[in-house]
Amino acid sequence: MSFFNRLLLFSTFLTLCVVVFGAYVRLTDAGLGCPDWPGCFGTLTVPESEIAIKEAQTAYPGNIVEVGKAWREMIHRYLAGILGLLVLLITIIAYKIRDELKVKFILPLSILVLITFQATLGMWTVTELLKPIIVTAHLIGGMTILGLLTYMTHRHNGAVSNIIIINPRIKPLIRFSLVLLFIQIMLGGWTSTNYAALACTDFPTCHGSYFPEMDFKNGFNIFRELGMTASGEGLSVQALQAIQWVHRVGAIILTVYFIFLAYLLKQYPSASFYRNILLLVLFLQVIIGIANLVFYLPLILATLHNFLAALLVIITTIINSRITPQYD
Repeated sequence: MSFFNRLLLFSTFLTLCVVVFGAYVRLTDAGLGCPDWPGCFGTLTVPESEIAIKEAQTAYPGNIVEVGKAWREMIHRYLAGILGLLVLLITIIAYKIRDELKVKFILPLSILVLITFQATLGMWTVTELLKPIIVTAHLIGGMTILGLLTYMTHRHNGAVSNIIIINPRIKPLIRFSLVLLFIQIMLGGWTSTNYAALACTDFPTCHGSYFPEMDFKNGFNIFRELGMTASGEGLSVQALQAIQWVHRVGAIILTVYFIFLAYLLKQYPSASFYRNILLLVLFLQVIIGIANLVFYLPLILATLHNFLAALLVIITTIINSRITPQYD
């Protein structure tokens, strides 16, 4: 069990790294650094020599070998591959020690199935040329795996008790915080994958208006290519503004809800640590979100914005785990 617990902890940390590095890959436009999958220009590494690059471009005409982008994409794949093997190992061990497991066996099995599907999404991301719905689903899948592994890790390594001091009427509000958080992450992913982060560069208004001209129909049509409408025309500024505006509204709703949740948790001393961490990360997330607009999306801040979103998933999951009885 000691090895199993450490394995869970390391796998959760590695998932956090994969999610954040995946965001970095996307933000540096390296998602198509390799035109094929799972290799890169037909190899398991990246062509770097002059001869190798020439052979790669001959085999994949129309694709330019950009070594830096290709390596970022391949490192992300290597990390994801290692994580997949670790999750497989976790599932095998969990089955062998299922009588000692502190969660139902269906949980590690579900994580294994999900990470397999996540690999398929990773392949489709390349083969479908960064179609927004697939890239967004890939992000949500990564965050879901992070949340499930965090929950399983906390059940085996954290403080879990059958003595629940939280008012039963507050429990559904805490559960719903995860739903709201994932909706906002999905909106953030949709904003990023459609390159709508700078559709509005002022704050709190958008081009001087609280309600700019917006095209919700095309902005939120999931059956379309990147930068295009469903009919094949270029996506309008109004559509991008609609995406950015909805993400802002979602951020406001989530912030108000989390502050309200923190207020409810104030009466429970055992929840004070995670409550304070939640408020701190939430505050930083809001500040960095605004700074991304003001400073025109610098890479370091955009990546940090994704990192803090992942931390919110971890913190909110742990809070939910702490109010869940053992073997529930």
